[in-house]
Amino acid sequence: MSAEQQVMVVGQIARDLVLRVENVPEAGSAGAVTDRLEMLGGKGANQAVGLAQRGLRPALLSAVGDDPAADWLLGQAAADGIDTKWVARRRGAESGLIVSVVGPDGWRYLESLPTQVLVSPGDVALAEPAIAAAGTIVIQLQQPGPAALAAAETGRRCGARVVLDGAPEPWFRRPLLRAADVIRADAREAELLTGRPVRGGADAVAAGRELLRQGPSLAALAAGPDGNAIVWPGGSVVLPLTGGPEVDTTGAGDAFVAALVAALARGDGAADAGRQAVAAAGQAVAHLGGRPRGPGSRGAPGPARGQE
Repeated sequence: MSAEQQVMVVGQIARDLVLRVENVPEAGSAGAVTDRLEMLGGKGANQAVGLAQRGLRPALLSAVGDDPAADWLLGQAAADGIDTKWVARRRGAESGLIVSVVGPDGWRYLESLPTQVLVSPGDVALAEPAIAAAGTIVIQLQQPGPAALAAAETGRRCGARVVLDGAPEPWFRRPLLRAADVIRADAREAELLTGRPVRGGADAVAAGRELLRQGPSLAALAAGPDGNAIVWPGGSVVLPLTGGPEVDTTGAGDAFVAALVAALARGDGAADAGRQAVAAAGQAVAHLGGRPRGPGSRGAPGPARGQE
């Protein structure tokens, strides 16, 4: 497999518990759960799963605790074709847990992500051989700024395509964008990056142009009701949302990133890569949970599952 088909993903790994309810109970009351899924989750793991489903070989740079959940998470990730060699074990720490409650009016997110299981610059330094062997490094900007910047600069130095997902802390913004080839952001994150409102396609294209002047050669930005804007030096396209009725939107962004990165790794052009990413996001919202169900998917395994 070529280096271009190897990807290092820097981001969170966590247990993902998804509960669907008919009504979200008020304080002091109870409500019934109609569907329950427990699976490998966290943005880093979700994107790595999506990349593996699309025929790439992802490695995950992340951290877990030393609790029983850590063994389960690493076993699930390995079963999904993810190289977990670079997932650190933190002594005395609890692994991450994400609980998503999906009701008729949307989803609510509860996160237990101890600082001990976030990526550190030291983790990045240890993983430099794997980053050097990869054609692409994908960095979730929910990780601490020093670690994200270390990963981006290491990827740049090693000749990898550097993909940023999200909006960094303000004091890391300029150096991260200078090191990046691709930036993906939702509308809120695009506003944080540019200081301008993003309410539709024209706004997103303008924001993308501004970001390209700061370093990246491709910007993929959510464009509100107009869908997603893909902007590159030679042009831009605004792609409408796809898919049927929405069940749970929590996994759309991770599916988008995985499909975009996979298409670029195969050498597809910016517009075609964007179309594949939008299609993947449209598929993701049709089922519960953040786990992608791309090509090669085996579904959504987990030790606890309701009727879906």
